[in-house]
Amino acid sequence: MIRNATAADVPVIHAMVRELAAYEKAPHEARATEEQLREALFGERPAAFAHVAETDDGEVVGFALWFLNFSTWRGVHGIYLEDLYVRPERRGGGYGKALLTELARICVERGYERLEWSVLDWNEPSIAFYRALGAVAQDEWTVFRLTDGALGTLGAPAGR
Repeated sequence: MIRNATAADVPVIHAMVRELAAYEKAPHEARATEEQLREALFGERPAAFAHVAETDDGEVVGFALWFLNFSTWRGVHGIYLEDLYVRPERRGGGYGKALLTELARICVERGYERLEWSVLDWNEPSIAFYRALGAVAQDEWTVFRLTDGALGTLGAPAGR
């Protein structure tokens, strides 16, 4: 049901990324191409990893895309789950839980002490699902992000 993604899965993962962006009401922000995903997941220096959920007949119906982070407080790596998505018609079939279970298994096996992700505050079905698994919201933290013009301005060489 859950397996490591392969390069052949990139088109369906890309399609599901677009579906997730539409669900999150931000389709215009999903600019990644299949080529970019392929390079990030399977290039010379992979920066991200993915697992897919399959039906018994081999149809890919969900994915988890993740990368390693590091806790200076705990002194070990963890997993940051960038995207978890199961196609709407397949939700409730255990695929999301199976994907998270696999990532938790990897954490335990490798000695990682955290599995973290973000969820939109209006996404009540997902929040309820995560809480049912024992996940705890980190309400005391606020996520900050630099992108586009602000990132370019801050990162521009001095004197420009």
